[in-house]
Amino acid sequence: MLDPVLLRSFVAVERSGGFTAAARRLGLRQSTVSGHIGRLERSVGRELFRRDTRNLELTADGAAMLGFARTILDASQQAETYFAESELSGLLRFGASDDLVAAELPEVLLEFRRSHPRIDLELTVGLSENLGAKVSAGELDIAFGMRRPGERHGELVWRDRLVWAGSPGADVTELGSGPVPLVTYPPPSITRRAAMEAMERAGLVWRTACVTDSLLGLRAAVLAGLGFIVHAESLLPDGLEPLPGHVLPDPGDADFVLMRRSRPATGPEAALTAAILANERRLRRS
Repeated sequence: MLDPVLLRSFVAVERSGGFTAAARRLGLRQSTVSGHIGRLERSVGRELFRRDTRNLELTADGAAMLGFARTILDASQQAETYFAESELSGLLRFGASDDLVAAELPEVLLEFRRSHPRIDLELTVGLSENLGAKVSAGELDIAFGMRRPGERHGELVWRDRLVWAGSPGADVTELGSGPVPLVTYPPPSITRRAAMEAMERAGLVWRTACVTDSLLGLRAAVLAGLGFIVHAESLLPDGLEPLPGHVLPDPGDADFVLMRRSRPATGPEAALTAAILANERRLRRS
């Protein structure tokens, strides 16, 4: 009853936020995608999307269908991989930023390795700017990291809001009356630059309370009350809390992107890219 072709269009519409964007993602006509959704709704006898002139959102039945659809499509992909005549193989050099490997990415990579046991996955963890440089230099095949809005490199996976965060119950009453204590990654960290640029625009003074190249170090310093960080909201480390919006100036947004070498993707590269894009919502922890 549940045709995987229809389910693939359904998931794409939910993820893209509309029929036109989903059609572009799937390489289909908008009318074809609309027809797929209509056929799926008729086959189950339920309305899956609530539509008006501006918004498109899942109904309660649509939300239930989304879980079923992802399970069915995952199983279909696993079956296709299992019965493929030629398995993907070779070395795949993959880089990821520290905040991503601290969330759901390792589980996605584990599932990828189970589906493609002949791919030798080599992982490098580091700052996004450094990972991008390694891709450009041919030292990595793919990197998953961050860029500032307006930058062009990489394929957008999602846009995230940057927030100031501190330890639970941190005293923020004095912020702005003296140097703001910063806990940061070292240069060329994107969040470090966003924090400093935001305070420069607001005319605030800061001091560096801790510099560390690991997310574990950032979290420990903030929980110890040494200072405050700017971090992607959806990947905020456990135990840290966003500061009220009016306390420190808005550090803006950041894009999480896949950066690849400027040549046609190999089979392993295409497979990993597809796995990450398919798990975009899951990769955002909050």
